[in-house]
Amino acid sequence: MKAPAGSQHGVPGPGALMDGGKQSAVGAPGSRDKLFYKIGEVSRMTGLEAYVLRYWESEFPFLHPRKSSGGQRVYTKKDVDLVLDIKRMLYEQGFTITGAKKQLQGRARLRREPPPPQTIGAIKGQLQSILDDLKAFDPLPSVRDGNADSTGGSQ
Repeated sequence: MKAPAGSQHGVPGPGALMDGGKQSAVGAPGSRDKLFYKIGEVSRMTGLEAYVLRYWESEFPFLHPRKSSGGQRVYTKKDVDLVLDIKRMLYEQGFTITGAKKQLQGRARLRREPPPPQTIGAIKGQLQSILDDLKAFDPLPSVRDGNADSTGGSQ
């Protein structure tokens, strides 16, 4: 069996055409519609060898596909998108692995930034107001421990 042009060891290289030359590997019909992908599928979709994907898992802690009950790596669409981001940074933008890690960690940090202090203060104020309203509202006498308290308070 002859390997497609631009491939090595029978695995299509980056940009190799699949489906008789109609679509690229990443844009193949239905290739991104699944919930989970095996490492071989991700390899074909991204144009990366499986050993590169496994190496990147060791270098990028946030790239951590789950393992199936049979021990196979199972990638989600989010994992595949991350692989494509890493590939773009390393191969097209010229980042080193360390630089790509820092870039991705910076993005994650931006998404995790805490709300500004004024927002926290406003939320605390609203919660305190709700707590005060709840403390003031006691429609029935306390019935705890079987004793009906005539004062109506629980303090």
